[in-house]
Amino acid sequence: MSRKNRRRKLRAASISRRSQPGSVPGTLVVDPQAPRPVIQIMAYGPDKILEQRPEDLSGIRSLLGEWPVTWIDVVGLGDVSIITRLGEIFDLHRLALEDVINVHQRAKIEQYPGHCFIVVRSVKAGERFSSEQLSIFLGKNYVLTFRERPGTVFDPVRERIRNSTGRLRSAGPDHLAYALIDAAIDWYFPILEEYGEMLEALEDAVVAQPDRRFIGQIHEMRYGLITLRRAVWPLRETVNALYREPLPLIADETRIYLRDCYDHTVQIIDLLENYRDVASGLMEVYLSSLSNRTNEIMKVLTLFTAVFIPLTLISGIYGMNFDSSKSPWNMPELEWAWGYPFALGLMALTAAFLLLYFRRRGWLGSRKEESDDTGARH
Repeated sequence: MSRKNRRRKLRAASISRRSQPGSVPGTLVVDPQAPRPVIQIMAYGPDKILEQRPEDLSGIRSLLGEWPVTWIDVVGLGDVSIITRLGEIFDLHRLALEDVINVHQRAKIEQYPGHCFIVVRSVKAGERFSSEQLSIFLGKNYVLTFRERPGTVFDPVRERIRNSTGRLRSAGPDHLAYALIDAAIDWYFPILEEYGEMLEALEDAVVAQPDRRFIGQIHEMRYGLITLRRAVWPLRETVNALYREPLPLIADETRIYLRDCYDHTVQIIDLLENYRDVASGLMEVYLSSLSNRTNEIMKVLTLFTAVFIPLTLISGIYGMNFDSSKSPWNMPELEWAWGYPFALGLMALTAAFLLLYFRRRGWLGSRKEESDDTGARH
């Protein structure tokens, strides 16, 4: 399947997950191809930690009152009953649950009574042209996350909790929400670094030898950068709102860390804009390189033609059927013993004179080589 067909399939899938027009707000319609939810719980405090994968969701409510912070991570959105049950346990708004299932949402933050709903878009390692929706519910003593598919985006945060590194074990759920958002943002940097290397290699290849296959690669790079830009631009507004708006569930100490997240998003956007300019300029570089190559080819062909035109003239003159016995003016060279070597020598001298003339005028690259040597000396 080509990349264009895959893009159409992804767009069609994202639209088909929405409920029918005119449906009641908060209607939950899951994607039939989405994986079944897998729930992992991590409850922790300054001194102890608990990890489990519950088979019965009824025990989650008891954990909320026993542990300072309870993190429930749900991977997969293919079972509406589990998502509905979690919404009842945490008293989540139906509109927020609808946004969790419809994974085409842009990054945003919404405040509900008792909890805060945050949507973040993250990229996955090895997938440059797609983004994943991460839904985060922040409550008084819990963090509930929903992910589309399994991945390693939250693994560094789990390791920090297990190893009790940093402030996670002693901080509240707002700091955990910050750590999850920061982990999602950090995944953009390896992807952008890969884009930078690919753009540099593609630019060198286009300049060295322009080829039609580079057109598809350039458009592919531009499409990937546009996809990342659509994911990052709303993310900057979301992190800025978390940092500046007076949300009761976010402490002032956590806002300092969220400011660092905002700086990262600004840096990512700057890199994206630079790479977009480079990708857009690659097409101009390709056309310019192709034009220069065509000019060089035409230059060589023109020089060959300019050299052979006088030779053709000489051979045409000596190829005329004149009889020197009729008149001494009718090509006396035809009677010479060295007439044929004379004609060849005349052609060789004419060609040598023209090549020397072209070189002195700089049409054979002598001036270019001289300027290159001068530039190298400077």
